[in-house]
Amino acid sequence: MSTLLISDLHLHPQAPEITAGFLAYLERARGAEALYILGDFFEAWIGDDLLALGDADPSGHAALAAEVARALASLAESGTAIYLMHGNRDFLLGDDYAAACGATLLPDPSVVEIDGQRLLLMHGDSLCTRDAAYMAFRAQARDPQWQAQILAMPIPERLALAQQLRDRSGEANSNKAEDIMDVTPDEVVRVMREHGVTTLIHGHTHRPALHPMELGGQPARRLVLGDWQPTKGWEIRLEAGQPPKLRDFPFDA
Repeated sequence: MSTLLISDLHLHPQAPEITAGFLAYLERARGAEALYILGDFFEAWIGDDLLALGDADPSGHAALAAEVARALASLAESGTAIYLMHGNRDFLLGDDYAAACGATLLPDPSVVEIDGQRLLLMHGDSLCTRDAAYMAFRAQARDPQWQAQILAMPIPERLALAQQLRDRSGEANSNKAEDIMDVTPDEVVRVMREHGVTTLIHGHTHRPALHPMELGGQPARRLVLGDWQPTKGWEIRLEAGQPPKLRDFPFDA
């Protein structure tokens, strides 16, 4: 049986092509042993209580969240284990929504063993240590007290705040050097050594690639998932006895 890993779908009501591609992908995923979604599943997540709004949410976020939860729950009921990890866009995603999806929330980072391989799974944003401004925001956004303050705001205010954060992020990133927004090599080595692994899988940077490495004289590798586009997605597929396979695929295939 295969294990599938994806990341950075950035699902949003204004990107229906990606949602349709993902729903079709879930149908093809039936029979997989597990599906791991490594963060930035949604472009923004303002709290699990959004689901209660249903059709009363004019932004379309509640309807999207409900549709996706139903599809994931159906896959889970068919026997595929589903795991969700927070990203830098959906760090407020909680246990209630995971339960609605039939999924388990994984901490970032997590070490999992699949077919005898120890893999370190991360979203990847914590590896970008050269981006001091972002790392400061990340520390704030992961603070439980700050999160509680945000979740106490009325939903319309949270939606407005999410849009403001997206706009600021886009403006800030446009003025940053490319290497600052990529992972810090020394941090990659540090976390892999800390967790005793030779394979790291993450997303976040939108720079899909397989990076061969060497750790302590042993061959190692870092696999980076790509972000989903209106016409295609990215996955890593693990099959018993085979190395991980990173590939992109068109939605109409």
